[in-house]
Amino acid sequence: MPGRAAPRPRPARDKLLAAAARRFYADGVAATGIDTITAEAGVAKMSLYNNFSSKAELVAAYLDARHEEWLGLYRARLDQAEGPRAAALAVFDAYADHASAAYEHGFRGCGLLNAAAELPAEDEGRTVVRRHKEEVEQLLAGHLAELLPEQPERASELAEHLAFLLEGSMARAGLEGDGARVQRARALAATLLDTL
Repeated sequence: MPGRAAPRPRPARDKLLAAAARRFYADGVAATGIDTITAEAGVAKMSLYNNFSSKAELVAAYLDARHEEWLGLYRARLDQAEGPRAAALAVFDAYADHASAAYEHGFRGCGLLNAAAELPAEDEGRTVVRRHKEEVEQLLAGHLAELLPEQPERASELAEHLAFLLEGSMARAGLEGDGARVQRARALAATLLDTL
């Protein structure tokens, strides 16, 4: 149309990250080769090496992107939350949103944990995953500290308890292929918060 700018093509880096996200989540990190990613992204193999020094760097970028994606889900839920109880439950809701997203080959659980399970113990990617899980527990702890301002130790212990509940539900949800366990964990968390 006259006067309208043509849509800007997506940079190769974005295409590569999107393709890696789909393939790593569906097939696993180890089972997904560079050729598969570049073919799905529709870019030349050299484009991958122009944007990432190695597959390991691509994996780390994928993990960072998954973390940011989850933070976006959480912030959207947090914006709707009224009070610290609802804010704590927003963490569960963000995981439930993740579980209910449309995945090409179905829901397989937490993409971060799935990738970490495949990486060697000293891999930087495992550090990214650990930081994500620590941040989730810290978010819970912050909301619970508001809910229990006179009991900081109890708030911290409860945050750890809820983080374990959340992680266990995600593991089971991934094995079962749907988010029902996450919804059940949220209901359990809500009941527990109602007793405070």
